[in-house]
Amino acid sequence: MTTDLTGLRAVVTGGASGIGLATARLLARNGARVAVLDLHSFHVEHPLISIRADVGDDTAVRIGVGHAATALDGIDILVNNAGIGAIGTVEDNPDDQWHTVLDVNVLGLVRVTRAALPHLRASAHASVVNVCSIAATAGLPQRALYSASKGAVLSLTLAMAADHVREGIRVNCVNPGTVDTPWISKLLDPTADPVAERAALAARQPHGRLVTPDEVAAAVVYLASPSAGSVTGTALAVDGGMAGLRLRPVAP
Repeated sequence: MTTDLTGLRAVVTGGASGIGLATARLLARNGARVAVLDLHSFHVEHPLISIRADVGDDTAVRIGVGHAATALDGIDILVNNAGIGAIGTVEDNPDDQWHTVLDVNVLGLVRVTRAALPHLRASAHASVVNVCSIAATAGLPQRALYSASKGAVLSLTLAMAADHVREGIRVNCVNPGTVDTPWISKLLDPTADPVAERAALAARQPHGRLVTPDEVAAAVVYLASPSAGSVTGTALAVDGGMAGLRLRPVAP
């Protein structure tokens, strides 16, 4: 990827692993200065800047975003990637789990964006990219709570794009399919046959494999870059064709 982000300053939440870390690294490789926010104490390689912040805590978010803006001397790009998963139907997840997942996946995005907006308004190339999911646009089994949270992220992306386009702030999201991240391993390891479960997830995507974090990162970086200057209010699927393709079964 040859997108030039030299001189731009980026904040990535949930950036200690998976999609967030891949995105932070790619932003930096393309010239951006990058601050990574994550819940736990963590180490990221130079030149990434690590900042501990819990997106579920508004005070911590404001402090963390403030530290990032100071370290970077402003913010041009915000990647709202922090999130947690949930498994089950509407019968399975208790109220407190609904509150927790919605608080992190939806209100966490709101808190971080709210704290970053004054800095984004001062940027000549302001961009927000929300990491959404195929679960926002396709009915997936055993993902009721997670799907509800990501459906809210998709709607928020559109509303935020409308609210801030005249301030020069673009807002888009990426909708990954099933991505090969540590969370997927945690999901599969307790099952009776993790290998078979992984194969089933791969087969669910038309291109026959899991999406890589680097592939999602490439989409995020494009949407964040000045090259996408006329792109706002858009959901970019990175799902191997899962959302839009309807292939005939392969004959035995």
